[in-house]
Amino acid sequence: MHTILLGLIVLAFVLIVLEDVIHLNKAKSTLFIGTLVWILAFVFPEHSVEHIQEGLNENLLDIATLWLFLMAAMTFVAYLNQQGLITQLVYRLLPGRLTLRKLMILMSLLALLFSSLADNITASLIMLSLLSSLQLDQKTVLKFATLIVFAVNSGGVSLITGDVTTLMIFLAGKVSITDLFLLVIPAVSGVMVLALLLMWGANEEVQLPKFKRPIATGDKFIALLFLLTILSTLFMSVAFSVPPVLTFLFGLSLMFMVHRFIYRSEKKPNVLEYVREIEFDTLLFFLGVLLLVGMLKELSVLDYLPQLYSLMPVYMANFIVGILSALVDNVPLTAAILKSGIEMTTADWLGLTYAVGVGGSILVIGSAAGVIALSKLQQLTFITYLRFVHWLLVAYTLGYIAVMLFSRLSS
Repeated sequence: MHTILLGLIVLAFVLIVLEDVIHLNKAKSTLFIGTLVWILAFVFPEHSVEHIQEGLNENLLDIATLWLFLMAAMTFVAYLNQQGLITQLVYRLLPGRLTLRKLMILMSLLALLFSSLADNITASLIMLSLLSSLQLDQKTVLKFATLIVFAVNSGGVSLITGDVTTLMIFLAGKVSITDLFLLVIPAVSGVMVLALLLMWGANEEVQLPKFKRPIATGDKFIALLFLLTILSTLFMSVAFSVPPVLTFLFGLSLMFMVHRFIYRSEKKPNVLEYVREIEFDTLLFFLGVLLLVGMLKELSVLDYLPQLYSLMPVYMANFIVGILSALVDNVPLTAAILKSGIEMTTADWLGLTYAVGVGGSILVIGSAAGVIALSKLQQLTFITYLRFVHWLLVAYTLGYIAVMLFSRLSS
C-alpha cells in the first residue's frame, strides 16, 4: 500500500504536467487523487486508524488555515481590482511609456516590496492582478509570471514575518534578526539577475494604460483598511502570536461593515458578492496539492532527508534541499532538518533559509506563489513554466552563492 500511495502521488503530479495534453483541469485531478490516497490509507492502514486520523486532522488544520487566509486575501483583492484601485495606484507611480526591460525590473522590485510587507499569497494576488491588466503578449506574460513567482518567494526570506520557514529557523535559535538581514542583498541580486536574463535585449517600448477616472473616497478608505490589515497581521503575529488567518479574517469582517456603512444610502452591490469573484479553482487546487503533500509526510518520505548531510558537505546539501523544495512543501522539509539535530554554522543556516525559501520557485508547483499563478493565468502551465527552469536555476544558484559569501565575510 505504501508503494501504491506513492505511485498515486506521482501520478497526480504527472497529470498536472500533462494538463494541456489530456485537457483535464488540474484542480479536479489533484483533488480526486488527494482525497483518494487518504481514503485508501484509512481502508488499508499500515498503522492504526487513530494514527491516520491524527495525521489527517493535522493536515486538514493546515489546509483550513491556508484556505481561509487565501479566501480573505482574494476577497480583498477582488474588490480592489473591481474598483480598479490597485492598477490605478501602480500606473500612477509608473511612467506612461517605458521599455519591457525597465518594466520587468520595476515589476520585480514591486513584487519584492509587496512580499516583504505582506505574505506571499497576498503579494502574488496583487502582482498577478497587475500583470493581467498590462495587455502583454503571451510569451511576455509567461516571462513576467516566472519573475513574479521568483521575486515573491525571494522577498520574504530575510524577515521572520515574510516566510514560514524563515520563522521556523529563527524560533529554533539558529539565526538572529540581524543575521537574516544578510539575506536582503543576495535575494534582490538573484531577482535582478533573473529579470536581466529573461529580458535580455528587450528594448521595445510599451504604453501603459492610464486610468483617468477618480477613485471614490470610500474605496480609498477600504484600500487603507486592506493595508492596515496586512500591517496588523504582521504586528499581531510577532507581538502576540495571533495566527495571521485570524487577524486577516477580522480585517475582512471590518471591510464588510465599513463598506455597508459608507454606501448605506447608495445602490451598491452587497460586498459579500465579491466572495463569488474568487476563482475557486485556485482554492480547490490548493486543497488537492496540500492533501498530497500531507500524505507524503504521513508516509515518512522526509525521514530519509538527514542522510543527505552525511553524503556531502553541508553547504551542498542545503543547496540540494532548496531544489527539493520545488517538489515537496518547504515547511516539512525544514521541520525534518531541524528535528534531525544536524550541526551547522550560522552561515549554513542562512544558506538553508534562502534555499528553502527561494528554491520552490524552480518548479511552478513548488510554492504557494507558483500554484496561485498556475491557477490564475491561463497562459501558464507546468510545461510553459519549465521553459525558464535553466534561468531560474542560474538565479537561484547565484543568490545562494551570494548568501554564502556575505554570511562568511560577516562572521
